[in-house]
Amino acid sequence: MASISKLSQNETHLGHRAPGSVGAAHRRRPLRALFIHRDADAIDCSVRELEKAQFAVSADFVLNLEQCAERLHSQSYDVVVAEYPSPSWKGSRNLQILQQTLRETPLVFVTTVTETESIAELVAHGAFDYVEQEHIGQLPMAIRRALNEKDLRAELEAAGKALRHSQSLYRALADNPTYGICVCDARGKFLEVNHALATMLGYETREEVLLANQAFEVQLDLGSAASPPGRANEKTRIEPVEMEWKRKDGTNLKVKVSGRGVYNEQGDFVGYEIIVVDITEQRALEEHLRHQASSDSLTGLANHRRLFEVLHAEIGRSKRTEREFCLILLDLDGLKKINDRSGHLAGDRVLCRLARVLEDCCRSVDTAARQGGDEFALVLPETSPSDAALVARRICDLLTKDAEEPMLSVSVGVASCPKDADTVAALLYAADRALYAMKNKQEKAARNGHA
Repeated sequence: MASISKLSQNETHLGHRAPGSVGAAHRRRPLRALFIHRDADAIDCSVRELEKAQFAVSADFVLNLEQCAERLHSQSYDVVVAEYPSPSWKGSRNLQILQQTLRETPLVFVTTVTETESIAELVAHGAFDYVEQEHIGQLPMAIRRALNEKDLRAELEAAGKALRHSQSLYRALADNPTYGICVCDARGKFLEVNHALATMLGYETREEVLLANQAFEVQLDLGSAASPPGRANEKTRIEPVEMEWKRKDGTNLKVKVSGRGVYNEQGDFVGYEIIVVDITEQRALEEHLRHQASSDSLTGLANHRRLFEVLHAEIGRSKRTEREFCLILLDLDGLKKINDRSGHLAGDRVLCRLARVLEDCCRSVDTAARQGGDEFALVLPETSPSDAALVARRICDLLTKDAEEPMLSVSVGVASCPKDADTVAALLYAADRALYAMKNKQEKAARNGHA
């Protein structure tokens, strides 16, 4: 009963704010959270940390997985925060049931364990993120990442719908009588073209295309080279293939070519009958959608999803080649103060300034990413910890020399694979632990300086 009383008081406090706090509440991000937790004090502590981070929290709690399923059936939540380990749903099977129950709702664990095996089990069974109970102040950051990932999934779904729509437009284009048609000889030189193909290639007349056709030789694989004896008039089908041609003005034209091989009465191959579809805009759109799905819209760096893909790839390559690589995590200091003092547009400019510095410090093989909020990362293939430390120091130096206001600084954590960890979750955890060790050291030094 004490737990229920505390939570009810908290919800009452959130629902009735003082008149003078209306402006502050307006800036807060609404957050409806469901806690699967037995300790009301721990829930209250979590809610306080979220409120400090400018969340307007509406919190409910349940004690076990069965109550969680009942609550989710009747209400929706932005995030579920679960105690781990919990005697009410121990074991891998219950973790899987929890994941299925939540479906699209982000899940963050508050753990009292630090073993790599336990953390790996959480990640494998649905935890987008986790924080340790003793570091509960990191919960707002973890929830922001979880919400960003949920938003990304929605964006990817929308991008997928847009891509399917563009594919349907392409099919409609292929069925349209305005597609390009041509006849080529055995070497692929044009013998006849229609007006649609001439326009596609940037020419005003078909005759111009034929005069310049040495620039448009077609090489297609017919499979079997000739028709069998007695079947000399049979025409061999050419499966669709994408090619790149040059228009009259020198720009690239991406086309999808299909058709048939043509044979004479003796069964000798003599040329092609071809249908040509312009897919330049289609491929540009697909590339744009792929870029949107893997990049941060504000900074242009790789996003959280792309970072995970790169880390998976680099870990696999490291295991094959037995060569190490490093991950640098960076946390921009004082972003909240900048937002509060100068507004979020100023905060966005600060994030973009840091992104430019990271790009300046990257090689072509490196990956700079924004995880979300004020968190950034660098993946450095075939790089030792000492070299990664030099890169981190260079980033800090460049920020110090930046004359633009306000002055920026970052906290940095470096982890090496396979020395520190050989899985994505464990590597991120190791780098995050190093980052917060540095941040705590800086804060301690600042307090001693003031003393």
